[in-house]
Amino acid sequence: MKAAKAADIERAAELFHALADATRLRIVERLRDGEQCVCDLTGALDTGQSRLSFHLRTLKDAGILRDRRQGRWVYYALNPDVMEEMAEVLGSIRGA
Repeated sequence: MKAAKAADIERAAELFHALADATRLRIVERLRDGEQCVCDLTGALDTGQSRLSFHLRTLKDAGILRDRRQGRWVYYALNPDVMEEMAEVLGSIRGA
């Protein structure tokens, strides 16, 4: 098994830290079927908009989410490149 680089380990820690919250995991789960606006996520996750914004920002800062504005709404979606990166990290941990 090839040893992981220090930078790879730091990146993995950053990604897993961003996911280390039940609300953030629920956000990721909701977005796996496609993008949604904040208004839809607020209702679906039964949380306030300011609290949701905090969690969305954490996921976006880690690169897990990307966003786009349309009028007064902000839509969020999973970043497929980072989803692949996380799959590779998990594979390297498993030794695959």
